[in-house]
Amino acid sequence: MAQKFKAYVGTYTHETSVGIHVYDVDMEKGRLTEQSVAEINNPSYLTLSRNGKFLYSIADEGVASFTVGENGDLTKTSQKQIGGMRGCFVEVDSLNRYLFVGGYHDGRVTMMRLNPDGTIDGIADGIFHRGVAYTKYERRIDHPMVSCVKLTRDEKYLLAVDHGLSQVKVYRIDYEAGRLKLAHIIRCVLDAAPRTIRFSHDGRFCYILDEVANLIEVYTYEDKDGEPEFERIQKISVLDKDYSMLTEASCMCQSFKGDYIYVSIDGYNGVSVFHRDNETGKLSFEQMTKISGDFPKSLSVLPGDEYVAVLNHDSNEVRTFQVFHGDRPHFVQRSAPIKANQPNCIRILGID
Repeated sequence: MAQKFKAYVGTYTHETSVGIHVYDVDMEKGRLTEQSVAEINNPSYLTLSRNGKFLYSIADEGVASFTVGENGDLTKTSQKQIGGMRGCFVEVDSLNRYLFVGGYHDGRVTMMRLNPDGTIDGIADGIFHRGVAYTKYERRIDHPMVSCVKLTRDEKYLLAVDHGLSQVKVYRIDYEAGRLKLAHIIRCVLDAAPRTIRFSHDGRFCYILDEVANLIEVYTYEDKDGEPEFERIQKISVLDKDYSMLTEASCMCQSFKGDYIYVSIDGYNGVSVFHRDNETGKLSFEQMTKISGDFPKSLSVLPGDEYVAVLNHDSNEVRTFQVFHGDRPHFVQRSAPIKANQPNCIRILGID
């Protein structure tokens, strides 16, 4: 494990914030201490390269790249348009060849070339989702909205979560030509409004978080003779009971060991925790707790798996909690909340 860790928090910059906040992470106390801020307009979602040298961010103007300094500070190196409306999610392959962007407002998936120095070159491919869906919850016709793009662990396919169509489109990636081709469609629970997806560390299972239905759908994944196969093996509620208030699943993260999954829940303003069976991939509900803030939009387990950081978007703060599992599972807040204007995304990086 790395000697020290940094946390990068993307914010909305409508008011007092100016960009991406860089924090030093105290693993023993679960405390974040602000170190610096990198200026950029509305960095709502971030991703880090596998080698830890580069950070990529959504921006009002498209997408931007940063180099990560020896102390974790960020230096902006490029910014490019994405050929559509404002993006909401970014993903990068392990060899830093391409950046993938999900477009919520226009239902577009964009594939962008990267240069050897980590800067963004330009658009390689772009696909607009098509179709309509009737949503019984709001009784209206919905349209394509790509809320997440995620590579399979073998990086053969890109999964594009379509919140509006309640589907996950699976694209085969041609890295040589820089092209995407539809290979499969995962049809989620009807009208569930999937929001994001995560893979187990070994890549055998994927977890789809349904925002409106408040569900996690668990699928097995296998590449059979060049074709992706997904089989749903479980549906589990993120709520411990029925609530009369409007609740919506917001974000999902996995512990470093892979044995727990955490889900933030808007409306209830809390976090649910699930134990994950490493062999079967299935989840069992452990606990659900309030987090003393409004709209926990994003969250991340801190290195060591002892603490979780929760970004409360509407109450403008980041809170960290020590998590206890076992017979008496509970959360304990050990330090004061950190003020951050409309925090939206957090990423953790180990620095040797």
